[in-house]
Amino acid sequence: MSDHPSGFTFDDRPVALRPGQSVAAALTESGQRPFRITAKDERRGMFCGMGVCQDCLVTIDGVPNQRACMTPAKAGMVVSTQVAFAALAGQPEQKAPQGRQIAPDVLVIGAGAGGLNAAIAAAGSGASVVVLDERKVSGGQYYKQAAGAASVLDTQQQEGASLIASVVSAGAEILSEVEVWGVFEGLLVMAQHQGAPLVARPRTLIVATGAYERPRMVPGWTLPGVMTTGAAQTLWRSYRTLPGKRVAVAGSGPLNLQVAMELSRGGADVVMVSEAACSPYRQPLAATAMVAAGPRLAARGLAISFGLWQRGVKVSYQTSLSRIVEVENGLKASFKDSQGRQRDHVVDAVCMNEGFEPQNEILRLLGAEMSYDADFGHLRCQRDPTMQTSIPQLYAIGDCAGLGGAPAAGVEGTIAGLAAASYCGDKPLPDLRKLQARLAAHRRFQARLWAMHDIGPRDLSVQDDDLVVCRCEEVSLGELRQALGTAPGHAGTVKRATRAGMGRCQGRYCGPVTARLVADRDNRPVEDRSFYAPRVPIKPVSIAAILAAQEMLDGND
Repeated sequence: MSDHPSGFTFDDRPVALRPGQSVAAALTESGQRPFRITAKDERRGMFCGMGVCQDCLVTIDGVPNQRACMTPAKAGMVVSTQVAFAALAGQPEQKAPQGRQIAPDVLVIGAGAGGLNAAIAAAGSGASVVVLDERKVSGGQYYKQAAGAASVLDTQQQEGASLIASVVSAGAEILSEVEVWGVFEGLLVMAQHQGAPLVARPRTLIVATGAYERPRMVPGWTLPGVMTTGAAQTLWRSYRTLPGKRVAVAGSGPLNLQVAMELSRGGADVVMVSEAACSPYRQPLAATAMVAAGPRLAARGLAISFGLWQRGVKVSYQTSLSRIVEVENGLKASFKDSQGRQRDHVVDAVCMNEGFEPQNEILRLLGAEMSYDADFGHLRCQRDPTMQTSIPQLYAIGDCAGLGGAPAAGVEGTIAGLAAASYCGDKPLPDLRKLQARLAAHRRFQARLWAMHDIGPRDLSVQDDDLVVCRCEEVSLGELRQALGTAPGHAGTVKRATRAGMGRCQGRYCGPVTARLVADRDNRPVEDRSFYAPRVPIKPVSIAAILAAQEMLDGND
């Protein structure tokens, strides 16, 4: 343990710590950007901020492969740069602690807008409900709750806090810091809860795992200091930590403007906000349709745009990030507009978001039917009006089933919770017409909102061969192109030829790119089978945890 009682050390350097901060937040606040060294001697840091990318790995008290963004910082920790192929420091892996088995009527995976509303509805209808949440504090990516002593920022956080309280008062149990690593036929769920194995056999399963952000793959997108817009938002909203003093925000979509506003209010110098689509003032018909579909939400977006203007933060429309390079005093981010004119900005952090990818691994593992949405560039889960998938008693709600937004996710959660409780209680399903009408209204607004942005998958044909596509295994676009010629067939053959998708994130970023490359080469549409097949474990987990879970199952036989 470190001898710094008010903080911890990173590579023997003292790091100050505020209550509730994650390791990543504390390191970022101290000015530390690189967290690990790759097998090719490249530096990596925090990227997704939600445990998906696995790029912020550090070694803590001799234990490697700890995600800095998901690990609460504690005074006295000894944290060090993670080196490639790190192993436990001189001691065998410890046996997992005593596990737990649960068999609720309704198991909800995910505690965001959809999952919380599902739990409230199901528990309020008399079902026994357990919610599994990967994070220490529930609320998901939309409600992002403040950690430690941080005060509530706005009504969005307050709404999330109220939902969490309602879940508890309804009688549902929330288990935090749960890593679901396997799901199997019969709705068998295997997970790790704060280091201990957890086995769940629910009667019904509601998947509310949300989505993760799609990055803009340009040269330099893997550099420390480059992160998703949502990661920067988590740093600020949850930990009151700015990603840097000088910040650029790039991509397309409303989240970028919201976060730019939040960071500016927090004291950051937001030097650039680029939006790939054209200005809403140049899309009057589309803008009018959006306002008509959701006046309140549209007014909120207008207030953000006006607030940015008041703060002197200009939004550059029809402009995209083209390259990032390291310079002596930070990162030089280059942007090009529709006329090909280039502007460079030197910043501490580059935040990017160009849409979302559903976290649908659980649904795909269980065999739920999917279809490809070419406009959004991702898979959508097929569901009936109660949110039930093609697998009986398996429900999918929110963005894991396809991008739809938090308000829609909340209504979908209520519908699924009522339907699951009705099945478990052998009771008639209540009248859902009002809920479904609200859901239809939310979906209309979302459709018109996204029609004004440019979040479709990017054409990488203009990129050079040395562009890194697979962050984990450091596979370049050129290697993928070469494999397309020598290993024809499915994306899986490209995976075997290059190792793209075999890293810790299991192809969550390179997988969609590979699927589209193969489809384009073969001149055929993208479909569910175009993507890498999901596999167990769906998240990295210790062998000890897997063995412990198996022992629990064997003990029931």
